[in-house]
Amino acid sequence: MESNAASGRRRPGVRIACLMAVAACLGSPARAGEVDLRTARNGDATISYRVEGQGPLVVLIASTGRGTEEFGALAASLAARGHRVVRPEPRGIGGSTGPMENLSFHDFASDFAAVIRSEGGTPAILAGHAYGNWIARVIASDHPALTRGVVLVAAGARTWPKELSDAITMINDPASTERQRLDGLRLAFFAEGNDPTSWLEGWYPAVTRSQRDARTRTRQAAWWGTGNAPMLDLQAAADPFRPAASRDELQAEFGDRVTVKVIDGASHALPAEKPVEVAAAIAEWAAALPAGREMRVAE
Repeated sequence: MESNAASGRRRPGVRIACLMAVAACLGSPARAGEVDLRTARNGDATISYRVEGQGPLVVLIASTGRGTEEFGALAASLAARGHRVVRPEPRGIGGSTGPMENLSFHDFASDFAAVIRSEGGTPAILAGHAYGNWIARVIASDHPALTRGVVLVAAGARTWPKELSDAITMINDPASTERQRLDGLRLAFFAEGNDPTSWLEGWYPAVTRSQRDARTRTRQAAWWGTGNAPMLDLQAAADPFRPAASRDELQAEFGDRVTVKVIDGASHALPAEKPVEVAAAIAEWAAALPAGREMRVAE
């Protein structure tokens, strides 16, 4: 950069231009109480996402075959706790478009990495619900400079009963009756006493098929370790995908990189069942992490 030879200082015009360039790289925060709808491009894909709040960045990633609209209460609670919350939709939901076949988890991770960059590229807390925890961990492995920490929200154990996966298939089947789907939701997703009817809607079978196919095309060893990111293993006490015997399996594998917290009165639909409690757990854990850099535009 040129300097003023007479004074040894940068010219005012150059200084202003630099500040404008920095501002353009940073995602503008949503106004208090408002939710903005934005898009980011990743090759042939366009990813639509919502953003609200101001503060350190938290990215919420949805579970199999579902979008992030249901994270409204969770996002609002995180924003109220001083976070900027981003909710990207997977390909095939809302305004998110792009190829749906012959993909891997790395493609989906790249989509959401593009969203983080469009919001300024500062390291983010990646909170993935159920299947979404896998994508969060792939982002952390593939894009460590964009990752401050990873929250595994109702992540399944290493193995779970086949009947739970079969329940997801049945719920996605339009031929299933409402009674069958409610039974499936109670079996796999909602704790006793919690109303599952809101989850009768919001399923995208084509997205489920794409995500399941991508799993077969992704080598688990490439992302299982979550890079070197710290992890919050946020579990639901009544989650059949994560029985009590598996509570500490990730902590046993990865040591003090993993913090375990269990929320009572919830099952696999944890962020829908207990959004305020989930927000509190994420915010409290994030507050104890080392602060990310003020700005990071490139990895």
